[in-house]
Amino acid sequence: MNKQWMALLLSAGMAVTTCPVPGAQEPPAEQIHTEQAEESSAAVHSDDSDREGTAADEFQSETEPSGSETETGAYEEETSENENKKDNGTMLDIQTMCSYIQKAAEAEDLEAILPEKTAKKRKARATDAERFKGVPVEKKYLELSEEEKLCPACGTPLKEIGEEFVRRELVFVPAKLKVYEYYSKSYECPQCRLQDIPVIKKGKDGRSHMLYGMASAGTVAWVMYQKFCNGLPYYRQEKDWKQYGVEITRATMANWVIRNSEAFFLPMYEYFHRKLLERGFAMADETPLQVLHEPERRAQTKSYMWLFRSGEDGGPPIILYKYSETRAGDNAVDFLHGFKGYLMCDGYSGYNKVPDAKRTACWAHIRRYLTDAIPKGKALDYTQPSVQGMLYINQLFHLEDVIRSKYSSFDAIKKARLEKEKPVVEGFLSWLDQQNPTRGSRMDKAVTYIQNRRSYLTTYLEDGRCSFSNNLSENAIRPFTVGRKNWLFCDTPNGAQASAIVYTMVEMAKANGVNVYHYLTYLLEKLPDDRMSDDELELLAPWKETVKAEIERRANGSNQSYVNCQGAPTTEK
Repeated sequence: MNKQWMALLLSAGMAVTTCPVPGAQEPPAEQIHTEQAEESSAAVHSDDSDREGTAADEFQSETEPSGSETETGAYEEETSENENKKDNGTMLDIQTMCSYIQKAAEAEDLEAILPEKTAKKRKARATDAERFKGVPVEKKYLELSEEEKLCPACGTPLKEIGEEFVRRELVFVPAKLKVYEYYSKSYECPQCRLQDIPVIKKGKDGRSHMLYGMASAGTVAWVMYQKFCNGLPYYRQEKDWKQYGVEITRATMANWVIRNSEAFFLPMYEYFHRKLLERGFAMADETPLQVLHEPERRAQTKSYMWLFRSGEDGGPPIILYKYSETRAGDNAVDFLHGFKGYLMCDGYSGYNKVPDAKRTACWAHIRRYLTDAIPKGKALDYTQPSVQGMLYINQLFHLEDVIRSKYSSFDAIKKARLEKEKPVVEGFLSWLDQQNPTRGSRMDKAVTYIQNRRSYLTTYLEDGRCSFSNNLSENAIRPFTVGRKNWLFCDTPNGAQASAIVYTMVEMAKANGVNVYHYLTYLLEKLPDDRMSDDELELLAPWKETVKAEIERRANGSNQSYVNCQGAPTTEK
């Protein structure tokens, strides 16, 4: 039996052999009688030494702090309360403890069938050729002077016999600004002019400049990339532009982003939204946002940025941001109108309003609550209920990692979960029902949080495409929270809505493995509008192979490394 489960048995004040473990053999009758006789003899002589005791007493004496080492504050009060409960006989009875530990032990036996999880190998250090892949190489030769090219012995001119590598340097070429002024040349027919028949033709490039503002598509995309991918606020970009010799105010950049995103990114945003509603698995999360000039609201009032994304169903990832003035569940209802399937989200009750959505609970949130409930310095004290709960949670996460590393089909994942994870979940729920923590303690908050979401804890076992945690959506909303630390707030609701749209395009590019800057530029050059059909908009989606090939060609053509899908502009703008 695992040492942690053994310690859990000891904390209940019982001998390990009182709880049969799957696969264990019963001792022979002679051995049982011998052990009983020894126990009776030990009981007779128990008064000879005060240092002797049961296994549970020894375990408790090792884990209980001495008078000089007691914890202070809420943790001491909670620990004392738990000890009093032991004395009052409110600890778990032996049969109940055996039942759910037996289930966990069975899950461990099932896990043994799987191959052991191999340790992650340390990533090999990248070579210079790998780091500089895609960057053009220019050879520089270390030459001899004319005098040094003469033989010092006889004066004969030296003959070149080869070259030898000395060193390699990465050279940064600062960006440069250019202004393109387009003129249309006009032509007329001189022969028709003599007959007073005007025939005039003017040169055209096939497209009109439809972007709002004087900036080119690449310049607008660069401003978006700097703020929504690198977290660089407009006022810092304003200073950066001055270094290149041009004054572009933050208000001008904000107008570029707002007007162009609403005109040319919004059709793509709405198309992505329609595609998300067609999926059967979705995830959601939300985070606060401050918007200064919302109508009839104080500047200090909290607004919210929502994130909705596709689940782990094998389809192309779709990530959408949505701005709203409040955190009301009606926002999720409106955005997910028409969605039918599994919805992974945190414990916020507002998602319960979404009709036709079957909620799944996030086990990562449950782990956080139990982790917060562990008293300081008691992480290895298995008498602590929060530590006992973490044994189940850690086992589930380990099994989930092993199953996903071995199986690729969703049916196989579902089957493995039912065989190996379901017993652990059942054991965890049995353990949960026996908890009676001190009211108002961290453990009480953890138990209440888990009990309120009890009906959603096993939903993920119904389909192999269901997510085990909400980590994917939290990772997708993290770029927004990191950027928020830099730019702090949005000035107007239009700016907040534009931020949601541009963040969507940025995260869509990242999730689908294309260069961010070049994809933004690509969309601003194609100028999608609401007159396009879904088939036409599909041709501009970042998961299309033709789009990926075009973006990679642009990235390689601008001498940029295609690493981590993080784009940057060409060195000449």
